[in-house]
Amino acid sequence: MSHHLYAEDPEPADRVPAGLLFVPVRSGPAGCTARLFRTPLGGRTAVGFTSPQRLAAALGCGQPWVRLSEPALRALAEPVGATVLTVDPRLAPEVSRRHHLLAV
Repeated sequence: MSHHLYAEDPEPADRVPAGLLFVPVRSGPAGCTARLFRTPLGGRTAVGFTSPQRLAAALGCGQPWVRLSEPALRALAEPVGATVLTVDPRLAPEVSRRHHLLAV
């Protein structure tokens, strides 16, 4: 009798690599720093976009960015308490920000 090995389906919480992302940054004393945001529930999240057009649509054309891989962005964000990565969020206008991601 032969035994077949079946791969398990990934759990929804399993991390799936997002590839290279366009990550919004801001200037700091040591150069540029990835911008972190808050989720609707107040948790910290790192944010990456799959294209510069999506980043500009959410944050404006003047938003500086760098290209980072998903693991590199997680490695930068986790030590400062941002254990969630949000890809291609649609940020809300200033008026209704409390219901969407907020810049930290």
